[in-house]
Amino acid sequence: MNEFRLRHETLIIAHRGASAYAPENTLAAFRLAIEQGADAIELDAKLSADGHVVVIHDPTVDRTTNGKGWVHRLTLAELKNLDAGRFFSAKFSGEPIPTLEEVFVEIAPSLLVNVELTNYASPTDALVEKVCHLVKKYHLEDRVLFSSFHPLNLIRARQILPEVPVALLALEGRGGWWARSFVMRGLSPEFLHPYYTDATALFIQKQHQKGRRINVWTVNQVNAMQELVQNGVDGLITDDPLLAREVLGR
Repeated sequence: MNEFRLRHETLIIAHRGASAYAPENTLAAFRLAIEQGADAIELDAKLSADGHVVVIHDPTVDRTTNGKGWVHRLTLAELKNLDAGRFFSAKFSGEPIPTLEEVFVEIAPSLLVNVELTNYASPTDALVEKVCHLVKKYHLEDRVLFSSFHPLNLIRARQILPEVPVALLALEGRGGWWARSFVMRGLSPEFLHPYYTDATALFIQKQHQKGRRINVWTVNQVNAMQELVQNGVDGLITDDPLLAREVLGR
């Protein structure tokens, strides 16, 4: 049985790892999430030009590395030559862009993994198939959850790995009303990931009545965390696992 379904306490899900303390979407940030007591990590998966699943948020490497260019137009070797740590601090200079396989091997035995399928710049590629292959290769069907803003990614993932739960991501405010509506419940029946300010007490209550769990993104404020926990939220996707632990009294 998948662990995301089994957990009843509020999950602390480290957004791109412990990204308040280490460069996002790197093994350094994921290792730190383990040390800081997170229950899970959230990460962003994309394909390189030669078909490897890499972990990076933006469609380009410009913001988080010393390189330039579209992720899906660079080979794994080219991506691995980039520095994905120095943008955060000199302490992390030389930290590479990880592959999803590296994360699964080192991190998944310790933490649950929310894989966001982020091929938004190349939506017809084979990302979903490649990610599902890696999940099956490492027998992680019970430790992984898929999320995406792109409904077709979730449809394809459910077709390949129906035992792995999926979560539709909803944009903030009016832009995400359709994703938060019950019209989309058939696509994402068990989990929904709204922006944290849209997860009111009434909203969470109504979703729970329909059998859905609510993990909110991305909340880093004490007052907001406290209110969400009081309202029964199922998971806090946060850059700061230490703060979430303090709020939850762990």
